[in-house]
Amino acid sequence: MPIGIDELNTNQLDVLREIGNIGAGNAVTALAKMLNKRVDMAVPKIKILNFKDIPDILGNSEALIAGILLGVTGDLKGNILFVLDLASAHVLVNILMGRQDLSQESEFNEIEVSALKEMGNILAGSYLSALSMLTNLNILPSVPDLCVDMAGAILSVPAIGFGSVGETVLYIETQFTDGAEKVAGEFFLIPDVDSYDILLKALGVIG
Repeated sequence: MPIGIDELNTNQLDVLREIGNIGAGNAVTALAKMLNKRVDMAVPKIKILNFKDIPDILGNSEALIAGILLGVTGDLKGNILFVLDLASAHVLVNILMGRQDLSQESEFNEIEVSALKEMGNILAGSYLSALSMLTNLNILPSVPDLCVDMAGAILSVPAIGFGSVGETVLYIETQFTDGAEKVAGEFFLIPDVDSYDILLKALGVIG
C-alpha cells in the first residue's frame, strides 16, 4: 500500500523539505545565468499536502491564474505544476524580457508564452535535478504547457487521472527578485501513487 501523508514521520518530512531547498538553490542559479544578473530568492516555504488541499493554497477554484504544467517521466512519473497569479506572471515576463511594461492583460502573446514556458522548464528542471542527485533516479520533465484559466480548471488536468495521481503533494512556495521586481509563485510536485513509494525508498526514508 502507498504511504499516506499522515504516515510520514519527521525524518521523512525533513528529507522532502530538503529536496525543496536544494531545488530552490538550483533554480536561482539557473535563472541568474538565464538573465545574466543577480537573482535573490526568499527561503522557500515547503509543505507536504494532500492533493485535495491545493485549491485552498491558491485561494479559490475560480481564481484566474497562469499554470505551467509538465509531465514527469523516467524512474518517477507524475506531474509538476508551477502556478502564478496573473500579476506575478506579467512581472515575470517583464523580467525575462528585460522590459518595463505595466499592462496586466490576461492574454499573453506567443513570445510571452514561450518565455513563461522556458521559466517553467528551468524551475522544474532545477527541482528534478535535486531529486535525481539525492535519489540516483533518472527523472525527466516533459515539454511544458501553459494555460491561463481558473484554478479549478487547471487543477483538473492532473486530477483527471486521479486513479494514478497520488494523494500527497510536495508544495514549495517560491519568491524571487531581480532587485527591482518581486515574483511569487507556487510549485507542486505531484507524483503518481507508485512513484511516491519509489521516491521515499530511493531517499532511504522507508524500507
